[in-house]
Amino acid sequence: MSTANRSNTNSLPFLLTGIPGLEALHVWISIPFCFTYIMTLLGNSMVLLAVRLDKSLHEPMYYFISMLAVIDLTFSTAVVPKMLSVFWLDSREIGFEACFIQMFFIHTFTAVESGVLLAMSFDRYIAICNPLRYNTILTSSSTIQMGLLSLARGAGVMTPLMCLLTNLPYCKTRVIPHSYCEHMAVVELACADPSVSDLYSLIVATLLVGTDSVFITFSYGMILRSVMRLPSQEARLKSLRTCGSHVSIILMFYIGGLLSMYLQMFSFGLAPHVQVLVADLYLTVPPMLNPLIYGIKMKQIQEGIFKLLRQLAGLSISQAD
Repeated sequence: MSTANRSNTNSLPFLLTGIPGLEALHVWISIPFCFTYIMTLLGNSMVLLAVRLDKSLHEPMYYFISMLAVIDLTFSTAVVPKMLSVFWLDSREIGFEACFIQMFFIHTFTAVESGVLLAMSFDRYIAICNPLRYNTILTSSSTIQMGLLSLARGAGVMTPLMCLLTNLPYCKTRVIPHSYCEHMAVVELACADPSVSDLYSLIVATLLVGTDSVFITFSYGMILRSVMRLPSQEARLKSLRTCGSHVSIILMFYIGGLLSMYLQMFSFGLAPHVQVLVADLYLTVPPMLNPLIYGIKMKQIQEGIFKLLRQLAGLSISQAD
């Protein structure tokens, strides 16, 4: 295909189908997704406000939790509003550039979240295995630097992938059988060989997820070893509880991501709408559950949120008077 024809074709918008085969149920399907998005906005915003306003939460662990809240808000906002417009208004069209911007945000912040989870495991390792040096190793500035490094790493590895994908000619069809611009669904529309971009994405995913998960596993192996050496059972349980919420989020992130990825790569005989629903749920449910897990597992976050709610309630009462 000539460069002029490729440019002309790639300027055309894509069309999202929503949930293939379940178009008649889109309005009903939208209800749980809308509820999930509202809860995501409320829960993560409350966590951010609690950490921002409560000075007792100005510690590295809670800064990392704030980073996860920002990531969750970005994930949901990049995907759910457009998804709901497809479900409610049949607004299926998404611009060529907008499609790849959405894809960039999804993949970049997936990589960023993996990096933040790795940093959180390092935080717990220092807090439990080397507590006397915790305040000197993990300062506020070093915590912020870790977050920025995770962001730079995610954007740095995903920018070349986006360049490879946007340079492919898309002339087969403009219909994406998905609720958002899912990477594999979009690549299938290309009428050129996408092997270079496929190889790059496979290498990046393997290196990022593989390296991060190995270091996280090593950190928690060392943590478990140190915890088992503590003299009292109460001390062991207290140490394990402080890591419980982090472990829950790690398992949900990596297991959910692997399940979604493999279902997109291999159908396993499942209907297309099942594959799409799993991918949609992976991007929408964990951002809602993460702040709930913090609230259930971490007493300090609970107290910070309750303190914020009391302040808001007192403010509204004073304004009413």
